Amino acid sequence: MVSTSELACIYSALILHDNEVTVTEDKLNAMIKTAGVTIEPFWPSLFAKALANIGVNNLICNVGAGSSAPAAAAVVSNAAPVAAEGKKEEKKQEESEESDNDMGFGLFE
Repeated sequence: MVSTSELACIYSALILHDNEVTVTEDKLNAMIKTAGVTIEPFWPSLFAKALANIGVNNLICNVGAGSSAPAAAAVVSNAAPVAAEGKKEEKKQEESEESDNDMGFGLFE
């Protein structure tokens, strides 16, 4: 869940980017102060530093790509094998039940 402080920084950064203004800590603070939102003081510097290395345009254009969001890609790649293992176990259980109860008797009984 995103906090009010994070949302204020996100919206401010998007507004600055839309107006083709470089996102800096001072400009984020000015936008947030103008909006009348009170936030923890570390958020604007955190966002400014993060967006200086990535760039808002790159972040927006590569939302679905794995290259700009390695953390999200890692979460997805870690979750997929777990889900696949669960499905394999279910299939194995179903297959073993079906093979034992196919006709009521086994080949070597």
